[in-house]
Amino acid sequence: MGSLSGHLLIAGPDLWDPNFRRTIILIGQHDEDGAVGVVLNRVSDITVGEAAPGLADLVDPGEWLSIGGPVQPGAAVVLAELDDPAQADIPAIGPIGFVTGELSEEVAASIRRARVFAGYAGWGAGQLEAELAGSSWIVEPAQPGDVFTDPERLWDVVLRRKGPEFQMLALMPEDPSLN
Repeated sequence: MGSLSGHLLIAGPDLWDPNFRRTIILIGQHDEDGAVGVVLNRVSDITVGEAAPGLADLVDPGEWLSIGGPVQPGAAVVLAELDDPAQADIPAIGPIGFVTGELSEEVAASIRRARVFAGYAGWGAGQLEAELAGSSWIVEPAQPGDVFTDPERLWDVVLRRKGPEFQMLALMPEDPSLN
């Protein structure tokens, strides 16, 4: 399997893990050692300014902190569109990449727009490949706009892009047993 860096993982209908049910994950890095990414369509009920005041200037005032995944939920992860994509620590798609660690003034000045996440999603060596062999995930190439689409609409937007065979999944309620 080739690298899935820069791709989206769409939770399949059989994925019931509450950390990933109905999620869309942008994979930032994927190699023989494993994979890391962030959930794009989950937000918390606190603002970036409340949770990470030092990063509040990177986002619009009052923007909600996104929930990137269950790994290191106390760590902040920044996904940014940069004037110079080479400044990203982990390139993702086009001008968008992950900025990790201390944010230098030069990198901060290069950020056009950003999202701040609490935690991330991670897989060990071979773990993601095993999940992909089942029906846990559906893969789709990411588009730069996916990162900044309204998180509440992203599920529908990406599944519609996949075509008619995915319309049922797009319309399926979170808990089909309630139908």
